[in-house]
Amino acid sequence: MFEFSYRSTGLFEPVFHSHTFYEVYYFHEGKCNYLIGDQIYHLAPGDLILMYGMTLHCPKIDPSVPYVRSIVHFDPAILRPYMELPQAVPILQPFEQFKNYRLSLRGDDKEEAERILVTMESHQRRGDQVGAGRLLLAFADLLHFIYDRCLQPLSEQREFPSDKEKSVQDVIDLLEHQYADDELNMERLQKELHLSKSYLAKIFKEVTGVTIFEYVYRKRINEAKIQFLLQPGVAVTEVSFRLGFKHLAHFSRLFKQHVGVTPERYKKDLKEKRVAMEKVGDGEWTYST
Repeated sequence: MFEFSYRSTGLFEPVFHSHTFYEVYYFHEGKCNYLIGDQIYHLAPGDLILMYGMTLHCPKIDPSVPYVRSIVHFDPAILRPYMELPQAVPILQPFEQFKNYRLSLRGDDKEEAERILVTMESHQRRGDQVGAGRLLLAFADLLHFIYDRCLQPLSEQREFPSDKEKSVQDVIDLLEHQYADDELNMERLQKELHLSKSYLAKIFKEVTGVTIFEYVYRKRINEAKIQFLLQPGVAVTEVSFRLGFKHLAHFSRLFKQHVGVTPERYKKDLKEKRVAMEKVGDGEWTYST
């Protein structure tokens, strides 16, 4: 799977999401806070983000100014031919080691990255087999560029644009450890962070675009998907209780709201996909998503 969108400007409804493929995100212009897992990134033009996939992420944009970004979604398997070449470098290592990471490209580095993106877009516009092949080659070049920049010492200390965003980061850090606690509530957050409930709710929504418990529930649902994938035999009820839901009906309703199907249906679909992929390995028939 390979998808490339160059200088996309379309508006969307911000929602936390995850996916199984890798992502390269390049920020051209706009005002954006990008929440990835437990980190908030205040973006500037030239910022390039690597995303490992399954981590929840969501941009919070200012709609009053143009929001321009280029995005590549890709299955790392498509790069296997390049990884097997003589003198190949491990271009996927930054994704695997850092999971999610921001490169702040400026000056010549910014110009080079944007030049590669322009080349990719020109090959994509051809719309033929040669263009598709050259597009993938140009993307491999981009990954080599990224790998090279990730070798440089990472000594930059994170800074937050404001106390407000630092406070929201503190909330997220706390939620990373307590999101599955069935006793989690605003009173606990207020007590542990020494900030009022109303202030916490207000600034979290301002910075991330969602409420605190929208974030918590989306994180729980994402974790449920991972547990269903990695532990096929686990019961829906067990996962529900593990993730802090006191009532199975509440878990099932939220799961369907976010995923589109019930947890039981999701588990069944995963099982059918596993069976199909096993048959691919036996050479009986193929399965495609």
